[in-house]
Amino acid sequence: MQKLIKPFGFLLIMIILASAMVRVLSGKETLSDYAAKNPEIAYATPQKQPKESAAPEVGSNVKSDVVSNASSVTAEDASPMGSPSPTEATETNVENTMPSDTVYYTDDFYYHSLTDEVIARITGVSYPVSESIAPALAITASNVVSDDTADNLAVSYNDLCYMNVLHYDFNGEVQTGELICNKKIADDLIEIFHELYINEYQIEKIRLVDEYDGDDVASMLDNNTSCFNYRVVDGTSSLSKHAIGCAIDINPFYNPYVVFNKNGSGETYISPEGSEIYADRSQNFPYKIDENDLCYKLFKEHDFVWGGDWNSCKDYQHFQKVVK
Repeated sequence: MQKLIKPFGFLLIMIILASAMVRVLSGKETLSDYAAKNPEIAYATPQKQPKESAAPEVGSNVKSDVVSNASSVTAEDASPMGSPSPTEATETNVENTMPSDTVYYTDDFYYHSLTDEVIARITGVSYPVSESIAPALAITASNVVSDDTADNLAVSYNDLCYMNVLHYDFNGEVQTGELICNKKIADDLIEIFHELYINEYQIEKIRLVDEYDGDDVASMLDNNTSCFNYRVVDGTSSLSKHAIGCAIDINPFYNPYVVFNKNGSGETYISPEGSEIYADRSQNFPYKIDENDLCYKLFKEHDFVWGGDWNSCKDYQHFQKVVK
């Protein structure tokens, strides 16, 4: 054992001497010397470098902070060349062309204020135009009044609204109908026509009277259901409730307008011509409005007056409502 100690001791002395000589010859400092001279660097807490985020595996949940960070990445950066960005792929910019005041009962039953297009359709036809303006219209006006009368009409464009409804025609097929009515009865009509529709109540046509050049007789002959038409009561000088958009005629050919002893002549006047057979309400026939009819019941529930209840005349097609 003693024989081994001597060689190892000699080797240790040689190592120490060699280190001292290297330090003297090189002039370099040890790590201990460097630490003593630069403590703010040597003993500073090292900053951890962020780890690179691994891509989530297919089917794994991405944390919310990762999703929020993705919002700062542009679509061009995030999308492969030629591929749509997520926004482009999931969102469609559809221009809303409906007026902002549109009221929807359902998607297909709605109403809104008169648009410029609708006003152009009805001016000089169902809606009167003044004598001074009539020549400037693109159409030949059929409803012309004096300038003084035009300034004092019983209804304005702002009082009216355009309505879209669905209905079953006489073939049992669904059709789209359009009406113009007073805004004050719009909620009533939209509910009534929706109820008629879901019960498959048949109405042959629902078109603006303007398609008949504002001619009420022509509209009735075609069995057209209509509402607004600025006109007087047939055979009188009194303004009709149709003129303010508060009356509507339903399937008029099968539910005619009947005047007894017209002008004291003792004769019975029936309009439209050809519908005389349907003036006899004791007979059973399709599309007849009476107290058992769904149409009658719905309008009465909404406080409308039925022309079939009048005494001096009978207007079986006609429902009107008094509004304030």
